[in-house]
Amino acid sequence: MTEPVISASDLSLTFQTGDGPVHALKDVSLDIAKGDFVSFIGPSGCGKTTFLRCMADLEHPTAGTITVNGVTPEAARKARAYGYVFQAAGLYPWRTIGGNIRLPLEIMGYDKADQSARVKRVLELVDLAGFEKKYPWQLSGGMQQRASIARALAFDADILLMDEPFGALDEIVRDHLNEQLLALWAKTEKTIAFVTHSIPEAVYLSTKIVVMSPRPGRITDVIDSPLPRERPLEIRDTPEFLEIAHRVREGLKAGHSYD
Repeated sequence: MTEPVISASDLSLTFQTGDGPVHALKDVSLDIAKGDFVSFIGPSGCGKTTFLRCMADLEHPTAGTITVNGVTPEAARKARAYGYVFQAAGLYPWRTIGGNIRLPLEIMGYDKADQSARVKRVLELVDLAGFEKKYPWQLSGGMQQRASIARALAFDADILLMDEPFGALDEIVRDHLNEQLLALWAKTEKTIAFVTHSIPEAVYLSTKIVVMSPRPGRITDVIDSPLPRERPLEIRDTPEFLEIAHRVREGLKAGHSYD
């Protein structure tokens, strides 16, 4: 069996605050295989984003272990193993779309020709070819989020960490971006860890759905999706889809029994 790309074992994280300790994660164990699309779903404050940030070396667990590509998250970060997409697009308004995507490449020291080739390739991947010279304020919210995904893809990391990237968008735009993200995943074969509050989004996108309980965040269920990898939006009306959505909902309810 191949090594998991991301592996957490008995992971816990407690924040020390002025009001006393906050237990964000407790005894979380999970393996993510290469090419998986794993969604994390649970109530606000359940530790979904904290877990993602542990993978990215932005937070440090207080107990247990986590590895990314078989090494520590710090070593994985230094090896540029992942791209990170935040909830807000986070584009610099004074830089063009191309300039925003180019920024990590400039920091990493790629030469100008390579930068240009990479920007062109990722803009095509996210269906924004022709928008390189536009500024963020000239693009819709959905297009800005696609530009932010392009920036995370620019240096071609194998892992994409996505923290509720479509949460602020309206349902029509969100549906469209969900379709585009699945197409992008099929083309690039990246391993994706995706945080969401939406049950339909989690079920539609994922090969594996991780259901989390209210704080302290524990895993209450891990659902391996039986849905085919090619998924038109209409699949959401099928009995198979609705059955998985029901199981996610039950897992969220069960998580509340820890309260």
